[in-house]
Amino acid sequence: MKRLILTAALAAMTVLSGWSQAKSPSFDEVLTTRRSIRNYDATKKISEAEVRELLTATQEAPSWANLQPSKYYVAISPEKVEAVQNMVGGNKDRIKNAPVLIVSTYERGKSGFFRENPANEIGDGWGAYDNGLSNCYFILKARAMGFDTLIMGMRESDKLRALFSIPENECIMAVIALGYRAADPVQPRHRQLDDIVKFY
Repeated sequence: MKRLILTAALAAMTVLSGWSQAKSPSFDEVLTTRRSIRNYDATKKISEAEVRELLTATQEAPSWANLQPSKYYVAISPEKVEAVQNMVGGNKDRIKNAPVLIVSTYERGKSGFFRENPANEIGDGWGAYDNGLSNCYFILKARAMGFDTLIMGMRESDKLRALFSIPENECIMAVIALGYRAADPVQPRHRQLDDIVKFY
């Protein structure tokens, strides 16, 4: 009897171990399976705890002098999600079943500045750069957790600012849809590496 119990326990551990490994994709798998998703599964939800885990990952992103200028405003209640859906232009129908919508901003006058003066000709553009890095960490962590995303530049910033009481010193960059894909999209064609890289 003890041998039978031990065998069953070992078999269960093996199955669970395999399941656990299947839940942790490699970094290359994260990169190659991430897509901009425009059709979400209405039956699947995402919890606040899961969104917090994703946003914690963004805090690992590099930023100018570690100033961390990125901010996030999360629409997770049905009322707020519906409100934001009406502020993303032609993307409204594409994200209608996404359970979470996140507004991404950055604080002006931080990244790219030294003693309140622009450090170079890019100036506040470094804030947008840092926000892009932070958003990149978000979407890659989302894919690693089995979620999908769409970063949208079409958005009504004045209405979003009013909806979330976003301070005037923050630049509203994008709205990010978060959910589960309803179907696998076709992989887009990428440019040849030599079209974008020059070695010297």
